[in-house]
Amino acid sequence: MKTIPNLSGVAWRKSSYSDGGEDNCVEVSDGFPGAVPVRDSKNPTGGVLLFPAEAWSAFIATVKADQLS
Repeated sequence: MKTIPNLSGVAWRKSSYSDGGEDNCVEVSDGFPGAVPVRDSKNPTGGVLLFPAEAWSAFIATVKADQLS
């Protein structure tokens, strides 16, 4: 069984890959070995997605390479 980290009181930052608009931003939190918590900046009290760090890194590499269409 995997343990879900306690995310209360963590520091969130907007992803540098968000388009800068108020409507299209995600926030991430650092400091969770092996995982990257992600949430919608428009709904900070809503749900959080927890991605394996390797999967998040692969996603960011794909975004950087402009391979999403």
